[in-house]
Amino acid sequence: MYTKKVMDHFANPRNMGEIEKPSGVGTVGNAKCGDIMRMYLDIDENGIIQDVKFKTFGCGAAVATSSIATELVKGKTVEEALKVTNKSVVEALDGLPPVKMHCSLLAEEAIHAALWDYAERNGIKIEGLKKPKGDVHEEEEEIVY
Repeated sequence: MYTKKVMDHFANPRNMGEIEKPSGVGTVGNAKCGDIMRMYLDIDENGIIQDVKFKTFGCGAAVATSSIATELVKGKTVEEALKVTNKSVVEALDGLPPVKMHCSLLAEEAIHAALWDYAERNGIKIEGLKKPKGDVHEEEEEIVY
């Protein structure tokens, strides 16, 4: 059912926790399944993500997608992080069961929500970034498989 990578990121999550003075924090959830994901970013003056942490309340797939998402954005520019999609999260985990695909969308949205918060705090506009939704279950029909 789950790939080895999903199981590894669930059993040994990377970058779990919080950043004391983050540059941006994003919290998203899925009211349908009850998962809640919070992403913390530490972004330097050059727009590089120096550190990223997460806290997730949810199933194993939610923890695994949070963990891999932090690895996908750490060390990247804000613009590169914005390009992380639910599809790239799934690919990095070598797949997810169809019933758990919404977890990858949560990871994508948590990154975008944290970037939105960063932009708001700094009075900047990040090209292509849209205001995040707090509840992402509305978009489940649009998930790219």
